[in-house]
Amino acid sequence: MDKRVVCWFSLWMALCLVVASLPGCSPKGPATVAKAEVLQSDKPRLSAPSLQEARVPDLVAGNTLFAFDLYRTLFDQELNVFYSPYSISLALAMTYAGARGDTALEMAQALHLALPQERLHAASNALDQALASRGTTVTQEGERFRLHVTNALWGQKDYAFLAAFLDLLAQNYGAGLRLLDFQGAPEASRQTINQWVEEQTEQKIRDLLPSGSITPLTRLVLSNAIYFNAGWMYPFPESATADGAFYLLKGSTVNVPLMQQSERLGYAEGPGYQAVELPYLGGELSMVVLLPAEGQFERLAQGLDAAQLADILGRIEHTQVALTLPRFKYESEFPLKEALQRLGMEEAFSTNADFSGMDGRRDLFIDNVYHKAFVAVDEKGTEAAAATAVVIALTSMPAEPKEVRVDRPFLFLIRDVESGAILFLGHVVNPTK
Repeated sequence: MDKRVVCWFSLWMALCLVVASLPGCSPKGPATVAKAEVLQSDKPRLSAPSLQEARVPDLVAGNTLFAFDLYRTLFDQELNVFYSPYSISLALAMTYAGARGDTALEMAQALHLALPQERLHAASNALDQALASRGTTVTQEGERFRLHVTNALWGQKDYAFLAAFLDLLAQNYGAGLRLLDFQGAPEASRQTINQWVEEQTEQKIRDLLPSGSITPLTRLVLSNAIYFNAGWMYPFPESATADGAFYLLKGSTVNVPLMQQSERLGYAEGPGYQAVELPYLGGELSMVVLLPAEGQFERLAQGLDAAQLADILGRIEHTQVALTLPRFKYESEFPLKEALQRLGMEEAFSTNADFSGMDGRRDLFIDNVYHKAFVAVDEKGTEAAAATAVVIALTSMPAEPKEVRVDRPFLFLIRDVESGAILFLGHVVNPTK
């Protein structure tokens, strides 16, 4: 596939861990969907304190650093890229809850987790519940706003997980344990998890776990899914959309539908870029489009980090903007094992891994992390979805408007305005792909 998408929000929330005791083997069992028994912790979800009290700014700062580290690792100027930093960070935070020793230290460094375990999970809980409240101001009939994030644990039936581990994930992530027979029916178990992901993402993410990813040695899968569907506060008039040229990096062009509008929007410019912020209904979330100057795409994309993004966002002021933006829709999938190892998470993927916080023994390690994401942008708004799975094996208005013509490769992100959390991040090099 010549498209890739990572849902930052989905990767953090869509973590999937599979735990086994021997090297992987070929999947067996019927290709039917297995029925999962739900074993709920007796610990209810904790009420979340304020974002400041829960130290959510510290959490978001670390997540943002990780988001751009991962973006530079996944960067490919030949492909459209889109992912959910929030989802990935959240899913890996759930895994981190069971990590100990050097494994936990490496994960904390790679993921920029500056908070201690007990504060980290409380902050994750507070941010998750704050995001769940978004859209409550969007009440008029016909308005479009949905932001849905959910987590689940999938465990081998009769396998002894530590109660403290299950309680922590139930209290802070709302994740109950669903029992499956990975040993006796690995393929049916895989399809059960994939079906759950489809349902949680309005059928936008299909087959998250590829064939062979679940084996009779699988013991635990932590999954996350995120779905976002919101209308623009200022929709683009469909009558103004017209086909036009989009200039590719190698000098050729493609003909694409270019949306147009003139509105009072957030705008900033600096050396080598223009930035426009488009709010969604309710004003709680927004898309920020970063348009590099001609010939500056790779320099901006490779050099963009948390500090530069903060500088760009700090420069944004509301002014009249004549905006041209292509319609686009694409999806992507890829394993993240190699990227995470390059960022320093090495021991977690080896038989030396220490996830004794999950079962009391040092017999679990991450086999792989899978991620899929989808995005569609049109005149009315944005639809985006993502899911992640980590597989663990045992062992004032100016006279003239600012013109922003997005007719060449660009970067974009979707963020929560209050917390600053980046839910999705990516770039478009060819809207037709």
